[in-house]
Amino acid sequence: MSGVGLIIAFVVAIVVMILAISKFKIHPFLSIMGVSLILGLVAGIPLVNTTGADGTVTQGIAGVIGAGFSGTFTSIGIVIILGALVGTMLEVTGAAFKLADMVIKLVGKKRPELAILLMGWVVSIPVFCDSGFVILNPIRKALVKRTAVSSVAMTVALSAGLYISHVFIPPTPGPIAAANTLGIGENLLLVMGLGAVASIPCLIAGYLYAKYIGKKVKSKDEADAGEVTKTYEEIVASYGKLPNGFLALAPILMPIILMALGSISSMAKWTGFIATLCSFLGTPIIALAVGVLFGVWLMATTGTMKEFYNMTNDTLKTVGPILFVTAAGGVLGKVIAVSGMVEYITSNAAILEKVGIFFPFLLAAILKSAQGSSTVAITTTAGIVAPLLGVLGLDTPVLMALTVMAIGAGAMTVSHANDSYFWVVTNFGEMEVSDGYKTQTVLTLIMGLAAMVVIFPLSLILR
Repeated sequence: MSGVGLIIAFVVAIVVMILAISKFKIHPFLSIMGVSLILGLVAGIPLVNTTGADGTVTQGIAGVIGAGFSGTFTSIGIVIILGALVGTMLEVTGAAFKLADMVIKLVGKKRPELAILLMGWVVSIPVFCDSGFVILNPIRKALVKRTAVSSVAMTVALSAGLYISHVFIPPTPGPIAAANTLGIGENLLLVMGLGAVASIPCLIAGYLYAKYIGKKVKSKDEADAGEVTKTYEEIVASYGKLPNGFLALAPILMPIILMALGSISSMAKWTGFIATLCSFLGTPIIALAVGVLFGVWLMATTGTMKEFYNMTNDTLKTVGPILFVTAAGGVLGKVIAVSGMVEYITSNAAILEKVGIFFPFLLAAILKSAQGSSTVAITTTAGIVAPLLGVLGLDTPVLMALTVMAIGAGAMTVSHANDSYFWVVTNFGEMEVSDGYKTQTVLTLIMGLAAMVVIFPLSLILR
């Protein structure tokens, strides 16, 4: 199949995949793999390897699926595991609380919404937003009690901060996976930097909306002012003693520094042993491995090494589904790449070129709204978009990194009832479901659009 028929088959495949995940509750891994197989067969990929008259070997569908799956694991598997390990270490040792405390001291107690917003943004760089909300919710409640500020405003601000870095900034698995799939995985520092830039309008929008909606919506815990909650000091005391600031920051900061050195060495064209060392240490796998070593040091100094084995085991269980869904997205991308669709689109690319960076944003937004998971939306969109980067005019390193940002912006638009994070925020924030739509759903829509207000102009300026 070729031409318009192939495009129609692709659109139908995406619709079927969305329905399979959202309506029929088929696991994303099985849905994406099944759709990839069917799309490959419809597109005319041969059942087995074939050899042409000129000796060229055309890979069969099984080989294409295997190549897409293994290629994704090769590039991203270890990085996702190490990033998740760093996040769990911060959680177990109380370092996440230490980071939160540092943000409070920096911002001040008179601006609790801003403090909890930035606290969530920092903590969610290595920690999943769902876990981050659970970790920081006791602090949120303690701050509400201490400052008498709106509980809903604090819930929305915390949700916003956590969600922003979750979709934009590595080592969160989604952005790492997208960066690797799009071919920018060796320059995660660039992705982190642009992720921080894309975060700014979202942070502003999240803060303003939190202040606004806090005056309109009341939560259950505000109605029950007599509820007993732990103070911040009691929460800290439950950890014994929090680590110092350097040890709390090191597992996150050291990988960033090493990747920065690797990028500087490459740009400055350093030579000799120093260049080799910087290049080695700046590789994302090695840089994050160093972060894990600092995490081990953190655990040793806080007396939590006895939890190391179980912590690693639990982390691998958590990361496993993400890895498999990511690999399935790689399979879909590989099928698209070899189907002939890219060549057809390239020869008729006028409309798609005009859509540009809004294409990955809209696709990720559709997938996110339909099936709920931001990580699934990010990884699946990256797999689909990767073969089309040249057609979209997004094939330079900076534009690839901005494409990761556009995918992240789409993957937060919007969070509603099919998203586990929606229920975490609604339940822990003690709000009715209808209030969850007024707060979390509207918030994520506003932030996704706010991000594109910055990402789109940057895509025109930075080439």
